[in-house]
Amino acid sequence: MVSNALYIPNIECAVITVCCVFSPQRETKGQFLVDHVCNHYSLLEKDYFGIRYVDPEKQRHWLEPNKPIVKQMKSQQPYTMCFRVKFYPHEPMKIKEELTRYLLYLQLKRDVYHGRLLCPFADAAYLGACIVQAELGDYDQDEHPPDYIQDFKLFPKQSLKLERKIIDIHKNELRGQCSAVAELHLLQRAHNLETYGVDPHPCKDFTGSTAFLGFTATGFVVFQGNKRIHLLKWADVNKLKFEGKTFYVIGIQKEKKLVLTFHTSTPAACKHLWKCGVENQAFYKCAKSSQIKTVSSSNIFFKGSRFRYSGRVAKEVIEASSKIQREPPEVHSLVSLETPITETPCW
Repeated sequence: MVSNALYIPNIECAVITVCCVFSPQRETKGQFLVDHVCNHYSLLEKDYFGIRYVDPEKQRHWLEPNKPIVKQMKSQQPYTMCFRVKFYPHEPMKIKEELTRYLLYLQLKRDVYHGRLLCPFADAAYLGACIVQAELGDYDQDEHPPDYIQDFKLFPKQSLKLERKIIDIHKNELRGQCSAVAELHLLQRAHNLETYGVDPHPCKDFTGSTAFLGFTATGFVVFQGNKRIHLLKWADVNKLKFEGKTFYVIGIQKEKKLVLTFHTSTPAACKHLWKCGVENQAFYKCAKSSQIKTVSSSNIFFKGSRFRYSGRVAKEVIEASSKIQREPPEVHSLVSLETPITETPCW
């Protein structure tokens, strides 16, 4: 199925990104690799995760589970891919296993570092303190010098004022919390932020202004700078389609038809944006995966693309999680935040 060139580093040596360098046989499908990685870590709640790769033109893609890997890749073997959160749980508290919560914690920590998870000052300080508590445990004046937070690369821009507030929260509010509890508190605070789960897609709106599009458990979102200017809930999204470099969101807002138009940099970026939207809508909106049909971006004038969502949807995942009965796998927290982060920021 896959040659012995497959390499999956220990999760304690990576911050959510698990790089897989391998040479698959021609008919090996994407699902095999997803299952292989999940089995490696004994991960049962695997539906929240996916494998992403970047093609030679720097375009990101999600590995499609029902297609051969070789046919999806444009680069030469061996391939390098990243295992990461694809669908952010709407309610992290409903995650059954600590291992799954830990992986989500790692992803959110990475999102904070790259500026994808935008935070007001108070939230940023609390999230930073949770990370420090999870990594170091309780504050100890004999072990932690006044500038100990400087050793942690938590945010893209880390001011002295923010570091002082993180220290204050770490000292006084989080004492006594073990790593798992500190990580859980980070999930609780992070999932209420507007940019939780947003993997931003840069584009231009109809005025030519730069905007970032994203898909969350709630619906389709548009940001300009750090301000959310649109939220269209999944129940109100009727259709997502694209033509060339133009992406359309068709829905209902205040009982009136709404058509939002955006322009991406390349047709490949537009197709990727459309696929992400279709998958997120299916995962969060549908009650059962059996209800999902193959979708097409075509119309009478444009042939378009066809895409079929593969896998369980959120409601099915939560139901399956509630039935898990096993001795949970041991979870080892990171001991340092200094692991090199190689993923290019996109926001």
